[in-house]
Amino acid sequence: MPSFDPARLARITAWMDAWIASGRLSGMSVLVHRHGETAYHHCAGHADRERHLAMAPDSVVRLYSMTKPLTSVALMMLYEEGRFQLDDPVAGILPCFADMRVFAGEDRDPVAAERQITYRDLLTHTSGLTYGFMQATQVDAMYRQAGVDFQTSPLTLAEVVANAATMPLLAQPGARWNYSIGTDVAGHLVALHSGQPFDTFLTERVLRPLGMTDTGFHVTEAQRPRFAACYGRGEDGRAVLSDDPATSAFLNPRLPSGGGGLVGTAPDYLRFCRFLLGRGELEGTRLLGRKTLALMMSNHLDGDMAAMGQARFSESTYTGIGFGLGFSVMLDPARAQIVGTSGECAWGGAASTAFWVDPVEDLAVVFFTQLSPSSTYPVRRELRVLTYAALVD
Repeated sequence: MPSFDPARLARITAWMDAWIASGRLSGMSVLVHRHGETAYHHCAGHADRERHLAMAPDSVVRLYSMTKPLTSVALMMLYEEGRFQLDDPVAGILPCFADMRVFAGEDRDPVAAERQITYRDLLTHTSGLTYGFMQATQVDAMYRQAGVDFQTSPLTLAEVVANAATMPLLAQPGARWNYSIGTDVAGHLVALHSGQPFDTFLTERVLRPLGMTDTGFHVTEAQRPRFAACYGRGEDGRAVLSDDPATSAFLNPRLPSGGGGLVGTAPDYLRFCRFLLGRGELEGTRLLGRKTLALMMSNHLDGDMAAMGQARFSESTYTGIGFGLGFSVMLDPARAQIVGTSGECAWGGAASTAFWVDPVEDLAVVFFTQLSPSSTYPVRRELRVLTYAALVD
């Protein structure tokens, strides 16, 4: 293991064991890959504490927003086919977004959008759309009241998107970074441009070619014995069951949410990370050109996320971190106050899962646990420090 100090890498194991022993997390899995080899993969604790099911390499977890990078790749594959340009208005294929209004205050009528929402706006979360679960603004409340929810809605993907288009925007398109349903809308755009259901396109054109055979929009019958429980923070700080794997909605085929609907395993997600490190190619299979992927991994904001928005449920302030087409991009580790490399891309999920890919160090890390919300503990930032501290070349 010439690229890592074994003793320092072993600190990750001690760190995991301490979190599990505290009772604050049920189970954890860490996978570290560098220079074409997996240098570290360790699982600790339970995937399902109540049933004494150990966390394992093939444990199936809720990826939630780690779905977004995969959806973004799917849409950019169609971009490479000439189906659209990034600055095209999405209303060209989704007329329901043609005449958007922008929230102007509780006692004021919404005002007209100054310009159309573009494809880039959706992929960078600068469209003015939002999430109902944020519970931070009046527009969020409107989403909840209207049932704009891609996780639980009984409607079709097209119907939920059309419903979302009737809601006022939280901000003018391009003006603010606000985490949103934009990637779910992007999933519907994949369906419209390809002529296939979104989940079919993602499976046939992205997941299967990358060998991600354990990833999908619901837990299959064969996966059920490996499906992890999800937890929340109890009053004493210890993990308490929040989504029982025996009754979870993820057991049944559901709306294919491009923003947060996938389940999968750590080895599967590592294959996606290796595809990113391979500049659009994995084991001879190319999904994207290297220049397209470089564009996706570039910062598309005017500054960092902190300057354009507010981190509502992350342990990071987003200072020194930008956003590309589907994931965050490190701009300045010193400003972000965390060890790392300029140009690395990353993102996480609502159940505290995370990944990051560092092209300069030829490094990919996948971290799985199941604790919501993701801002509960700073575990992902702690893992970054432990991982980078183990590098020796």
